[in-house]
Amino acid sequence: MKAADIFEFYRRLAETNPDPQTELAYGNDYQLLVAVVLSAQSTDVGVNKATRRLFESVETPQQMIDLGEDGLKQHIRTIGLFNSKAKNVIALSELLVRDHGGEVPADRDLLEALPGVGRKTANVVMNTAFGAETFAVDTHIFRVGNRTGLARGKTPLAVEKQLDRKTPGPFRLGAHHWLILHGRYVCKARTPECWRCCVADLCKFKPKSAAPGTKPVSRG
Repeated sequence: MKAADIFEFYRRLAETNPDPQTELAYGNDYQLLVAVVLSAQSTDVGVNKATRRLFESVETPQQMIDLGEDGLKQHIRTIGLFNSKAKNVIALSELLVRDHGGEVPADRDLLEALPGVGRKTANVVMNTAFGAETFAVDTHIFRVGNRTGLARGKTPLAVEKQLDRKTPGPFRLGAHHWLILHGRYVCKARTPECWRCCVADLCKFKPKSAAPGTKPVSRG
């Protein structure tokens, strides 16, 4: 995709959603970190249901430690892999208290050193909590990047590097949110809804899927 097309791609996404936000519910940086860790291989909707009551009483790492692993499991048992996630959340909370004064560090390397925190999670926290121009590549963004031609790569890291290199300045902060929301609601995994996509003419995917009851088109 040419530079002018990439700029227009983002411009249209920004026009349809001027202030993109994460769909995870949280009240502070620590709760955001926990929510993102819990969201691995789970939906934001499912995580929000599980954390609604949890976050009413747990706002700090120390409060999470006091709740304990078994207590945490009672809140998140509806989330996939809840046993390992509970263990990681307690462990990362202990490290935050021990090494960071109970605060979430605004540093990607330090975040990745926490149990259960990979590069994608660290990028989300850096972007959402600290306003860093990071590109957290999940399954949605990986698909959108490759399908549209915006940022192709065989691995999430390769796609991330492409996005970092190609995304124009005005759109770097919001790019992660625009792309994940576009993948979640329009450029869906099984059948992308090209007929209502604002960037369909810029996208390299062919043939374009058509609205139900009509034939697909190959141009674009």
